[in-house]
Amino acid sequence: MAETKQKKNNGDYTAEDITVLKGLEAVRRRPAMYIGDVSVRGLHHLVYEVVDNAIDEALAGYCRLISVKINENGSVTVIDDGRGIPTGIHKEEGRSALEVVMTVLHAGGKFDKNTYKVSGGLHGVGVSVVNALSEWLEVEVRRDGEVFFQKYEKGDPVAPVKVIGKMAKNEKGGTKITFLPDNTIFKNRSYKFETLAERLRELAFLNKEVTLEISDLRPKQEQTATFHFDGGLVEFVKYIDSTRPSIMKKLVYARGSGIDDGGRAVEVEVAFQYNDQYSENVFSYVNNIHTHEGGTHLVGFRTALTRTLNTYGYKNNLVKEGKITLSGDDFREGLTAILSIKVPEPQFEGQTKTKLGNSEVKSIVESVVSQELATWLDNNPGDAKRIIEKSLRAAEAREAARKARDLTRRKNALDGGGLPGKLSDCSINDPEHCELYFVEGDSAGGSAKQGRDRRFQAILPLKGKILNVEKARLHKILENEEVRNIFTAIGAGVGDEFNPEKVRYGKIILMCDADVDGSHIRTLLLTLFFRYMKPLIDLGHVYIAQPPLYKLKKGKQELYAFDDEERDEIIKRLKGDKTPVAADPNEEQVVAEDGVVVKPGGIIISRFKGLGEMNPEQLWATTMNPDTRTILQVGIENAGEADRTFSILMGDEVQPRREFIEKNAKYVRNLDV
Repeated sequence: MAETKQKKNNGDYTAEDITVLKGLEAVRRRPAMYIGDVSVRGLHHLVYEVVDNAIDEALAGYCRLISVKINENGSVTVIDDGRGIPTGIHKEEGRSALEVVMTVLHAGGKFDKNTYKVSGGLHGVGVSVVNALSEWLEVEVRRDGEVFFQKYEKGDPVAPVKVIGKMAKNEKGGTKITFLPDNTIFKNRSYKFETLAERLRELAFLNKEVTLEISDLRPKQEQTATFHFDGGLVEFVKYIDSTRPSIMKKLVYARGSGIDDGGRAVEVEVAFQYNDQYSENVFSYVNNIHTHEGGTHLVGFRTALTRTLNTYGYKNNLVKEGKITLSGDDFREGLTAILSIKVPEPQFEGQTKTKLGNSEVKSIVESVVSQELATWLDNNPGDAKRIIEKSLRAAEAREAARKARDLTRRKNALDGGGLPGKLSDCSINDPEHCELYFVEGDSAGGSAKQGRDRRFQAILPLKGKILNVEKARLHKILENEEVRNIFTAIGAGVGDEFNPEKVRYGKIILMCDADVDGSHIRTLLLTLFFRYMKPLIDLGHVYIAQPPLYKLKKGKQELYAFDDEERDEIIKRLKGDKTPVAADPNEEQVVAEDGVVVKPGGIIISRFKGLGEMNPEQLWATTMNPDTRTILQVGIENAGEADRTFSILMGDEVQPRREFIEKNAKYVRNLDV
């Protein structure tokens, strides 16, 4: 990788100004180019890169057990029982192939299709990037009867590869990698067990022959989980739909293959069922990579589904000619499906590997699904009839939604021609620089309107809790005035008519109280975005404001704390005390009726119970000023898990919601209940 340096002396630009970054230096200089970012998401991506290498061994038929450990010191160990990274001398490099794989970008066994017929990590940069971004990394390889070892620091080998022992007589081969992320690159090096477990669970569903284990060995966080699913995609669908009643007695499962343009086999596997809800939940994968933007494989599946069900409906007189026309949208209402394909040479659009572009894959998927589904429908007439009847009801609701759209458009409610009366818009109209705050309550809305920067910040107060869209069809949703105001303010349409290019604001910020009601309102809004404006989340437009919980005052000093830990640190700082606050058990405090706490030394602590308690200046300084505020960007790491979570939180089933709350209560910061 080469960089150019900007010269100050009259713009001279010569050969001397070309900087060549050798080895893995380019990765350390620009880590976000390789792992997306250096936040918590990028931190976890390091583990995924190592695990994906092990999964590639599983796809090749050599690995059956993958173990992930979060160690006491914060490092992570990934162990697989595959063939082990080759350790012999690489002819061109003149050093161990293990060292080449660990220290050279684009080095690996993924480029010739003899070693790995199918692979998720196609670029060959995964493990070398992890090495480059680690304070240290140790690799242990078991193969050819011996145990090989090498250690690296910030991507550079400490010593050559050496043999440290012999393998036991019947011991399997494999690779063990332990690494500690570099704290000069990752400010937060704390791994989340649940985040890693979700990805391992997903991989276990997609690769039913593999067992994946995860252990957290950190003090007071000890826990383990093992994932293995003999049913594969069938169990995956049931897991996602576990809180939604199915309308079918038997789930659809299809598997087959076809030949691509290069004469190589493309394997297709799909499982799906219909539930009694209204949203479509289809998750597609290529070589274990979640293609959240879809691609040719998803187009082939949808085409086959629509054509085959339509043909069956007319052939069996379940759909009457001339009465109603069923569309693809009708056949996808209440559908939960997992589509997984294995492609030897996938062509992904963009560097994010989120959309498949291989044109021949469409016809392969379409052929497999059409044949298998037609047979299934003939063998399961009761379920087939229920699917067609549900699709007919969806068509009727679609027509009602069309009429509702037409009515609201005539009232200028969805085309941006008539903005909501409660919306205080900003003066500039460049979406990239505009922000829209959804604010809980008229009181907080009033403070926000007074405290905002009118040039680029718009305010839309919300009257309490909006409609729970998880339990309603679109035509009912469009009848709700509060939801219509949200659609109108954003200005990009709704559902299948949503157009991201028409979004009127680059940042859409949810500003709710830090209490139970505020959390509920925020969840209702996120459900609305996830179900009917999902590109808002995918494109990074949605944020959550972080108003402070406390105001601390000593004399003329006023400081704000966003959680209990920060509050205690500020108290410590104001006291000039070098010991933790909790170390003073005899300290007295007075709690007044209005919730104000007075500490010795004249420190006054106020607990904000709602945004409305802040005056405009406080709201601007703590929550709305781009220079001082903290806002959290909403993203989707695991779409299947996100869908299941929304179904648990906002669906009809009470017991799954109770279990979710009990399990996750430890993550909720101190709320007024």
